[in-house]
Amino acid sequence: MTKGTAFGLSCCLRAKIDMSNPNKALRDPVIYRCNILPHHRTGNKWKVYPTYDFACPVVDAVEGVTHALRTNEYRDRNSQYDWILKALDLRKVHIWDFSRMNFVYTLLSKRKLQWFVNQGIVSGWDDPRFPTVRGIVRRGMTVEALNQYILTQGASQNDVLLEWDKLWAINRKVIDPVAPRHTSIIKQDIVKANILGGPENAYSKEVTKHKKNPDVGNKQTWFSSNIWVEQEDAKTFEIEEEITLMDWGNAIIKVIHKSDTNPSIVTGLELQLHLEGDFKKTKKKITWLADTKSISEVVLIDYDYLINKKKLEEGDEVENFVTEKTEFLTDALADSNVKELKKGDIIQFERRGYHILDNDPSEPVLRFIRIPDGKASNMASKASEKVNDDGKKVC
Repeated sequence: MTKGTAFGLSCCLRAKIDMSNPNKALRDPVIYRCNILPHHRTGNKWKVYPTYDFACPVVDAVEGVTHALRTNEYRDRNSQYDWILKALDLRKVHIWDFSRMNFVYTLLSKRKLQWFVNQGIVSGWDDPRFPTVRGIVRRGMTVEALNQYILTQGASQNDVLLEWDKLWAINRKVIDPVAPRHTSIIKQDIVKANILGGPENAYSKEVTKHKKNPDVGNKQTWFSSNIWVEQEDAKTFEIEEEITLMDWGNAIIKVIHKSDTNPSIVTGLELQLHLEGDFKKTKKKITWLADTKSISEVVLIDYDYLINKKKLEEGDEVENFVTEKTEFLTDALADSNVKELKKGDIIQFERRGYHILDNDPSEPVLRFIRIPDGKASNMASKASEKVNDDGKKVC
């Protein structure tokens, strides 16, 4: 075995315990086996390696571990763990086991996650759709929220299938008081509005990044007689309706220009500035951007679950339950202040939710990943078809 010969490869080393023991883990378990593949650290030096079950108690005892925290799927092997410590006359290590945390529409098996990597469905182990720590942190999860969530769950012995909403709701409470507020406008069918009574020349002034927390700092907001508004907002306007331009004041809709070929599309607006108006009396508070060169090009990214069944059973094949589309990209414009952000910074786009910058701000187009907020309506799968627990597709 130590030489890795053909005969050695057919052998293994077992611990002599009791083949009639009702606990199968104590029926002379294998503790060493041959493996002639090169090791990533020691190369071809060794041909024989200990099994996981044999190495764990030895390493824990030698390295000073007092309590081994293990998920209860290993509970049947706890007796084997204790036997190895006694047989080798090693220090006692206490085992504290607990149930695994399982989440809906989520795979935690490394083997199954590796399949997504190998198929090129995800970009790697830090992909924002992955339930790895690197993956959810890249998506905007904070370490503080993770710690809070784990403490609230405790070391339960019950097998549970958890929703994601509570974890992301805790994260929202952590980031909301400190996330700077910015503005973004969806680029598709964007509408230019002419402001009657607006400034002759574009100008900027400082406003707070967070109205409830001045310590977050200030930003420059530009004002102009020509502004951009979203198509979805413009569609809802009516002549003589008074609206509120957030961070500016009220305005009255005077003219609505529509497409000749598609009357449902607004192509232009004329607004009368009405700063003496009461913003408390308007139903529509809209975001906008001044038509200046300071506007930034951005892409807003949202994700769906990688699988379309809440829980995969033992016989389910992963490839039969892969969500067809899980990444959604939206071209948008944002205020110039986003250029001051660093990769990994978390912000809130007004009326659009929390986002995290996923690339370097020196790049021409900034990529912002939407951070789930924990609200039930936003945590639902975006897939047009989902699969129930019987494996049948439902609309």
